Amino acid sequence: MTNKTFKFVGTSVLNGKTKMRFANDIMRIKVLDKNGHSDVNIKELPSEMTKAEAVAHLSTIGFAAENADVKAALAKAAKKYGTPSTSKTEVEQVA
Repeated sequence: MTNKTFKFVGTSVLNGKTKMRFANDIMRIKVLDKNGHSDVNIKELPSEMTKAEAVAHLSTIGFAAENADVKAALAKAAKKYGTPSTSKTEVEQVA
């Protein structure tokens, strides 16, 4: 698994499928819109995070709310990317 980090995370719908989207630039929203995505919902993360950390963060802030498709996409991403390893923030708090 890669340690690449992202500053923005969210979901979009393309061809009826809701998927997680990761980006380092808010302009990703325009690209998704231009390419036919709908229901684009991208959030800025409090700090750069790996995919696993970002998915865990979205789960803790109630990102999916009452949307079953977003909940399913979040669950699928959590299964795919696993649980986050000890983050930098947790290490700093312990020290």
